[in-house]
Amino acid sequence: MAAPVLPELRRQHTLGEPSEPWRVLDETADFLLIRKPDRLLSQPGVGPDKTDSLITRVQQHYPEALIVHRLDWDTSGLMVLARSKAAHRALSIEFQERRTEKRYRARVDRPIQPAEGWIDQPIGIDREHRPRSKIDPVHGRPAQTRYAVTQVADAAAWVSLWPITGRSHQLRVHLLSLGHPIQGDSLYHPDAAQHPRLMLHAEWLAFADPSSGVRREYEDLAPF
Repeated sequence: MAAPVLPELRRQHTLGEPSEPWRVLDETADFLLIRKPDRLLSQPGVGPDKTDSLITRVQQHYPEALIVHRLDWDTSGLMVLARSKAAHRALSIEFQERRTEKRYRARVDRPIQPAEGWIDQPIGIDREHRPRSKIDPVHGRPAQTRYAVTQVADAAAWVSLWPITGRSHQLRVHLLSLGHPIQGDSLYHPDAAQHPRLMLHAEWLAFADPSSGVRREYEDLAPF
């Protein structure tokens, strides 16, 4: 397979405004289930232009909220925030030990063949083209993703993705490695400007309730 043609890096640094407000989808004494819009950092980054984030906005209404996991700034979808140190500890351990379950939905160019599969490719930092990541068989860390094409229309395909590991940009780099970059991806798609946003959404999340241990499942279907 020929190496993919990547966009120039200068395109991707304009954060812009979120496409919609963040929303609370569920609230308990232990956690908040939030729908994060695209084009909003999960937590503050480095630099004065990266102080705005989901957690800082949420803390204006819920000062006790604590970040547990992250989505890329241009990825929308489900996030759980803890409301106490004990809940934060319990949820963080779940994520670290990969006991949570996540499903994402993406839209890519052209149908993927085979329509279902397993991507097992190590991922590392692309030090010459930060903030990109890349497939790196020598220095990369193990990364696995299961995928299934769920819909096909014209020159696009919708794909469900189940990340087993949680490497930086894992879903984006894994689909790129198949020759099917996610539409609207300003880091990895050569024609990202043809689409209004990154077509990647965290649409299903399951975890154990920090207090009761009862399994919680949430779904928020992708808006594309």
